[in-house]
Amino acid sequence: MARALAAQLGRGAGEPKKLTERAQLAMAGVEPQELWKHFEALAAIPRPSGREQAAREYVRGLAARHKLESVQDEAGNLVVRKPAHAGRESAATTALQAHLDMVCEKNEGTQFDFTRDGIRLLRRGEWLYADGTTLGADNGIGAAAALAVLESSTIQHGPMEFVFTVEEETTLHGASNFATGLLHARYLVNLDNEEKGTLCIGCAGGVNTRARRKVAMQPPQARAGFRIKVSGLRGGHSGVDIHLGRGNAVRILGGVLLEVLDALSAEVGGLEGGSAYNAIPREAWAVVAAEASDETRLREIADSYALVVRADLGSFDPEVSITVEPVEPPAQVISQAEARRAAELMSSLPHGVLAMSPDVEGLVQNSTNVATVGLRDGVVEIVTSQRSALEPSRELAKRMVACACRLAGFEAEHWGEYPGWRPQPESEIVQCAKAVYEGLYGASPKLIAMHAGLETGVLGKKYPGMQMIAVGPQIENPHSPAERVEIASVAEFWRFLTALLERL
Repeated sequence: MARALAAQLGRGAGEPKKLTERAQLAMAGVEPQELWKHFEALAAIPRPSGREQAAREYVRGLAARHKLESVQDEAGNLVVRKPAHAGRESAATTALQAHLDMVCEKNEGTQFDFTRDGIRLLRRGEWLYADGTTLGADNGIGAAAALAVLESSTIQHGPMEFVFTVEEETTLHGASNFATGLLHARYLVNLDNEEKGTLCIGCAGGVNTRARRKVAMQPPQARAGFRIKVSGLRGGHSGVDIHLGRGNAVRILGGVLLEVLDALSAEVGGLEGGSAYNAIPREAWAVVAAEASDETRLREIADSYALVVRADLGSFDPEVSITVEPVEPPAQVISQAEARRAAELMSSLPHGVLAMSPDVEGLVQNSTNVATVGLRDGVVEIVTSQRSALEPSRELAKRMVACACRLAGFEAEHWGEYPGWRPQPESEIVQCAKAVYEGLYGASPKLIAMHAGLETGVLGKKYPGMQMIAVGPQIENPHSPAERVEIASVAEFWRFLTALLERL
């Protein structure tokens, strides 16, 4: 299907690769086909953040085929404009917005190159997954829905703008550098919500805090090498899933390293953990130099500490594992004092919910995530992220984390700050969306605010007065290889979206 569509577009470079028979089977019979065919095509196109060119050309090619104007700004965002359906010319302009990039996470041992390979789709019951990697339903489903509307000749919508942004998953670069004056929409429907039956009407803002310390490297005294690895955690989105009590691989690694340093004359030569500032780290490891005779004791320490962690996490994260395996000894290590300093900070930095909202039931108001750790070129670096719907609270959270880092002897700096989106439940677009949903399903949608950064917050600041909502199907475990989308919910989402566009 994807290959045929690409052939119709007459494209060469960036054409989606031929899907496997397994993927074709996974997509057989799914509805609505007008949406899923574009998701299938996007899944076949590698699109890590910063490398969205081929996906953007897919969109541009579709617009050209339908003789629609497309404009690209300097940041790489693409806007396509479509006239109103006959009889709806006087309606206000509505924008549909989605991002083209996806989170690139894979399980250890999965042979996959996100810069070259198309996603391998799998179907299990009523859910669509990927084979050992993230699925890219975040935000591939939203982008596919926008493309289906772009291509439709039957939806009776008003004037439309289709906004495809880039680098959302890493830095919000596309939205942050989106050109002002490019949009004329009165309403914006963001397609990056991940909970069916809800209308998202607000989101948290955020900031990242990086801690760095220069350390001296020296040859190890011990002659054997071992890798201590934390794995088996669920991970997840550091905003959406932060309240679920899941384990943090970086913090756990810090704890087990302290146990090792207390018991043995081990030397740390490598640290690595986490993958992105906006993901709860699922895996982390350290390479240590020790004596060959220490292997049994290392395993005992790892097993003992794993029991403590399992008891602490319980059913929140029951599959956590801490393993020890022989490896080549590191060529360079840091001193035990520096290793202890790093491990103490890793294990003690705050992580998780800091405060719940006093105004919106069940909404996390403030949080912090210990995201990544690394030892490279003689520098230990730990990256964290803080979120809050309230700017003063966000400032307090980032100051707290920075103070902890500086007390441990690390330099701390902040970067990547982005604004939140204030809920406006009485706005025209929210009231219209509620009425449409109630007419379709006989029940009111749940109004929610996300404890995650959405592009709506950034775009809303650039276009004050533009009314916004975010909608989407049921997507679970985003930002992890367990990501999945409920197939039936995509049809429900599509039915609601098309009905809403005919009312706005």
